Amino acid sequence: MNLSTETVKDYLIDLQARLCQQFASEDGQADFIIDPWQRAEGGGGCSRVICNGAVFEKGGVNFSHVMGECLPAAATQQRPELAGCPFEAMGVSVVMHPLNPYVPTSHMNVRLFCAKKSTTEQVWWFGGGYDLTPYYGFDEDCQHWHKTAKKACGPFGKNLYEQYKQQCDDYFYLKHRQEPRGIGGLFFDDVNDGGFDRCFQLLCSIGDSYSEAYLPLVQRRKQLAYTDQQRQFQLFRRGRYVEFNLLYDRGTLFGLQSGGRTESILMSLPPLVRWDYDYTPPAGSEEAKLYQHYLKPQTWLST
Repeated sequence: MNLSTETVKDYLIDLQARLCQQFASEDGQADFIIDPWQRAEGGGGCSRVICNGAVFEKGGVNFSHVMGECLPAAATQQRPELAGCPFEAMGVSVVMHPLNPYVPTSHMNVRLFCAKKSTTEQVWWFGGGYDLTPYYGFDEDCQHWHKTAKKACGPFGKNLYEQYKQQCDDYFYLKHRQEPRGIGGLFFDDVNDGGFDRCFQLLCSIGDSYSEAYLPLVQRRKQLAYTDQQRQFQLFRRGRYVEFNLLYDRGTLFGLQSGGRTESILMSLPPLVRWDYDYTPPAGSEEAKLYQHYLKPQTWLST
């Protein structure tokens, strides 16, 4: 491993520590347990998980740095020529499941992949992004989320936010439900144009902007009173999150296909969830508004 990838690793470990400190401070009741782990095939990581907090019912901020002799299929959808190549991957993955239904669930991931096409040729690419999954939406929250995402992309290309936003809308989509997972955000993969340093700085900008995008929403909504009916709707909507992560999420599939640590991979799943048969929210209700307004892809930003 060269100096450049060591710099990426140092950044990712620092990002994990900063996010855990910020989330634990926001919760005020629970702290993250720290669970280092090793992988028999090569590498390891550290899972940090918060449970049963005043704000976060469950959340995880995972760092992993793994390597192996056969790159799994989930990492080569856009690069089929690399299937089966030796690889090295590192990243931070975050999923925060709030207790209050008015606080949205959020996800963030930033990662670096390296693969050896031959004994003399090595390729690399960055990926990641973040998305927001509200249960009861607020336009100003959606606007803040996307405004922050656009600001993070700004230095790296005039239309980069629009490109990554569209890729996020396309990716976080439950095909079997014909339904978006939430209000989107950013998604990028296979990024290596402009050189390693530029791509790394893009990764840092997006990783660093995540808490700026999410924590103000938590602070606005965490004290709002909610009913048991709203709590039950939150649990129902969490079912969609589970379906996406188990059926489509590349990170989950990569982790399982590469022999990763199951507890860390499935950290993204909420602690409580429900499925109601053929549920339809009452017309005119706040629950119906989620489907009719917030789960409809839109610009969210006027400029």
